[in-house]
Amino acid sequence: MSIISNSRFIYVHDNNKHAVDTHHIIAQRSAVKPIVTYLLAILIVAHALFLHLEKGKPVTTVIWSFFFGAVLVKLLIWRPIVKESVIIMPEFGVQLETHYGSGKINRRFIPVSKILKPVLNECVTPVTCCWCLSFLIRDGNELTLVFKKFRPPLKMLVPIWKALCVATDCKESFEFQEDG
Repeated sequence: MSIISNSRFIYVHDNNKHAVDTHHIIAQRSAVKPIVTYLLAILIVAHALFLHLEKGKPVTTVIWSFFFGAVLVKLLIWRPIVKESVIIMPEFGVQLETHYGSGKINRRFIPVSKILKPVLNECVTPVTCCWCLSFLIRDGNELTLVFKKFRPPLKMLVPIWKALCVATDCKESFEFQEDG
């Protein structure tokens, strides 16, 4: 088992040499964020109550109530992603899993015969630069992202990419060169 971590993610590699090769990217959650969110919700309720009781402005109270309702709906419906996993079964394919905080697990299976090549892409925007791991799929016209929501750093993506190259017999992919 190997572990790599930074301030946002933890990478865990469970290598069972006989069966499956499992890679997990786990989000590190802050203990401060939920407390601040709930304090903000309490502040909004207190302010709406103050406007209604002290100043008697029903229109303002209604607006604040709608805003507070939207915040509560976001808090109740929002399902943060806890973990994304790549499970490599060398003879069968790759299973991609997304684990939500609510307990829901979304699974996608890609047969090894449909994978042309795993690729690491550098995604550059005017504001930021990140790396993403994706598959070139046979009979597909676009890339399939391995991690739908997470953007882990390159040092966590490279071991997953190398394992996917071994599983899909992409020997020419091992020439990896990092600029800089």
